[in-house]
Amino acid sequence: MYHRQLPAAQQNPLLPGYPFNAWLVAGLTPVSADGPLDFFVDRPHGMKGYILNLTIKGQGRVFEGENAFDCRPGDLLLFQPKTAHYYGRSPESDCWFHRWVYFRPRAYWSDWLQWQDLHQGVGRLRLSETLLAEFDRLFASIEQTHTSGRRFAEELAMNLLERLLLRAVEEDPRSHQQVRDPRVIEACQYLTSQLASEVKIEEVARYVCLSPSRLAHLFREQMGVNLLRWREDQRVIRARLLLQTTQEPIAAIGRQVGYDDQLYFSRVFRKRVGISPSDFRRRNQDAHDELVQQETFMAKGA
Repeated sequence: MYHRQLPAAQQNPLLPGYPFNAWLVAGLTPVSADGPLDFFVDRPHGMKGYILNLTIKGQGRVFEGENAFDCRPGDLLLFQPKTAHYYGRSPESDCWFHRWVYFRPRAYWSDWLQWQDLHQGVGRLRLSETLLAEFDRLFASIEQTHTSGRRFAEELAMNLLERLLLRAVEEDPRSHQQVRDPRVIEACQYLTSQLASEVKIEEVARYVCLSPSRLAHLFREQMGVNLLRWREDQRVIRARLLLQTTQEPIAAIGRQVGYDDQLYFSRVFRKRVGISPSDFRRRNQDAHDELVQQETFMAKGA
């Protein structure tokens, strides 16, 4: 919840009322003293996903009282899910320009989201001037790609976000990147090759020469989620791709990724993506059609 309430139909992510029900939303918030965006965001219960925040100009203030801290150009923040949000322009600065990305992570990103410098659920990383310029470009590329209307806009934006997260881990001297056990990698490859099948953990364990209990423990330790959740994540990613690139019926796509019951497939998809498979296909087609119209109009103008 924010300090001010606007209609639920509000479609501007910089203002109150935006639902944030997508896998990824990105933007630039230019806060100036006494401007329309000069208020403190207040979400006591946080959000379902993560938010990356990069200050590029001015100064912001996060939290209040003894927990408060200020962020300046080069400060990269990572808000964990369900972490309380309370931030806005610092009273000591006349502006606060910050880039941000809200996202629901891919399952295998878990290691990259455990930042060592954590304050009240907010990870912090200080970037040099050179790194600030690099990360600023990455944030801008994520936003531009995601709103481009291209057929794979969201997937391409997620790939750029993955690069950004890896660069943050690489630049944090305190991070301890875990080396993946080859048997976990092999289990992932086996599950991917059998995505439409109801493969049991005992079968995967035999394939990688581990006991089921040992595989379950090792998989969760290294991937951050259990084996079934990881498979569901891959199924949804595959379904999204098929919905974007084919005209196959939704029921057929569900079967291709392991869900014989279309209603159950739609329920899982909505839970993970935020909208139904049919709405997802329609939105992507509308965005693609709009891009084609724009390109046609520009070509005629030329």
